[in-house]
Amino acid sequence: MKTDMFSSLKVIHGAARSTALSVAASMVIAAAFATPVSTFAATPATTAKTSKHAKAAKKPAAATADKVSGKKAAKGAAADVAAAGDDAPRTSVKRKRVTYSSNGRHHSVMRRVAYEPRPPTVGQAFGLHDTPDALMLRSSVAYVIDQNTGESLFDKNSRAVVPIASITKLMTSMVVLDSKEPMTDQIEVTDEDRDYEKNTGSRLSVGSVLSREDMLHIALMASENRAAAALSRYFPGGRPAFLAAMNAKAKQLGMTDTHFENPTGLTSQNVSSARDLVKMVNAAYQYPMIRKFSTDHSYEVYTGKRSLAYNSTNALVRNPTWDIGLQKTGFINEAGECLVMQATIHGRPMIIVLLDSSGKYSRFADATRLRTWLDNGGDQPRITSADAGGAGT
Repeated sequence: MKTDMFSSLKVIHGAARSTALSVAASMVIAAAFATPVSTFAATPATTAKTSKHAKAAKKPAAATADKVSGKKAAKGAAADVAAAGDDAPRTSVKRKRVTYSSNGRHHSVMRRVAYEPRPPTVGQAFGLHDTPDALMLRSSVAYVIDQNTGESLFDKNSRAVVPIASITKLMTSMVVLDSKEPMTDQIEVTDEDRDYEKNTGSRLSVGSVLSREDMLHIALMASENRAAAALSRYFPGGRPAFLAAMNAKAKQLGMTDTHFENPTGLTSQNVSSARDLVKMVNAAYQYPMIRKFSTDHSYEVYTGKRSLAYNSTNALVRNPTWDIGLQKTGFINEAGECLVMQATIHGRPMIIVLLDSSGKYSRFADATRLRTWLDNGGDQPRITSADAGGAGT
């Protein structure tokens, strides 16, 4: 009996010891995750002789953190370069990856280091997003017309005057082509072409030299801001004369709600309405070069220093189900995501205007919703703008 009792006590003692070790291990792990990440980043990793990772664990975790953070920074820089030609950089949450080691095992943690919410657009500030529409679009302004007849097929706040961002570059292009200046002329980017209002970057560095044609190409296709700025500076009479020509062209086209303050669109003072933009898109469509350049998928230029490969800012031009004859995207914080297009749907040429869309891809999704609605017959014209008695402002 003593033997049986002794065996039972051994079992109980072993179970208690296992339980105690499990609790202790749990407390260590909990303490590790409760400790600030920066503490782990600054503490050398502990090593275990029996661990197969012992060799790797000899390095301080701080060095690992620096290495991983460096890789993250490099990837972020590459993304910034790729997006530099777009209308303006989008505000986003920045995170820093930090690694630490515990018992020879490596762990990664994402630590939020900065956050700056995007300010409201002009459309949001004036309640345009509160306007209901049958298709539940994310754009606060939407306007679709039959290009041949001028018939309005979809109207949501078409008279609202809002910032238009890089949609501006369609007018910039028309003024450049109207000047009849040689397209082979060489144009150099200078400090005067840098963006001092939004402080956006550009892949087109100061000192780059391109032909007028190449500048126009990347300004339309990839929304390259310094290209548009340089084109305006090489206009007869300089940039002031160019801006005067832009506003004169708008007046000539009957764009009574439109005003331009710069050739790139990187200002909230470049404003228009969807109804005016239909007139501008229709006028720009008459220029074969604007049609070709704006719908090109990609293009490579040589700046005199290096070659740069640009891609279209509009993913829909690479979609074979779309027949797009002209397009332009735009974005600044005040304007939201913008898109104008000439597209043929069921053999019927349309002009589509989408302004102040909330979300990076929502303008393209809205264009697809409109096309689907038109594909299904567009049961009746949708009028939800304020001037038609809708709930808009």
